Amino acid sequence: MGAEARLAELGIELPSPPRPVANYVPAVRVGELLFLSGHGPLLPDGTRVNGKLGAEVDVERGREAARLTALGLLATLRTELGSLDRVAGIVKVLGLVASAPGFGDQPAVLNGCSDLLVEVLGDAGKHARSAVGVAELPSGMCIEIELIARVTD
Repeated sequence: MGAEARLAELGIELPSPPRPVANYVPAVRVGELLFLSGHGPLLPDGTRVNGKLGAEVDVERGREAARLTALGLLATLRTELGSLDRVAGIVKVLGLVASAPGFGDQPAVLNGCSDLLVEVLGDAGKHARSAVGVAELPSGMCIEIELIARVTD
């Protein structure tokens, strides 16, 4: 089953892809690789999930924010490619997690993104990953995620 059919089966509707807020593009293709700029957790009303993990945001809320971010990443992939069925594989995911001092559960937070990618893309969604704690993220976001996908024509 293709990714588009899997989305429909799961009842997942992708949001509109987020627009760049500065002088950059959402994605750049180099050969068979598509590099996506960092995405944050946008709620349906356009607001972001803000705060630091281990302080204002707990792990479960962070996982939900990572899932929301993955929906935005998938929306950008679909916009760039015309169909998620053109995603041959997710190569790498980099998750930056705004973390309070002493917070070390960044991988558990990023599972919200990784789990959704595998749920939608199957084996093509399995990827290499880094989960990094940072002191601050733009606009107070709790998480920012970028990814690299291998795509087909």
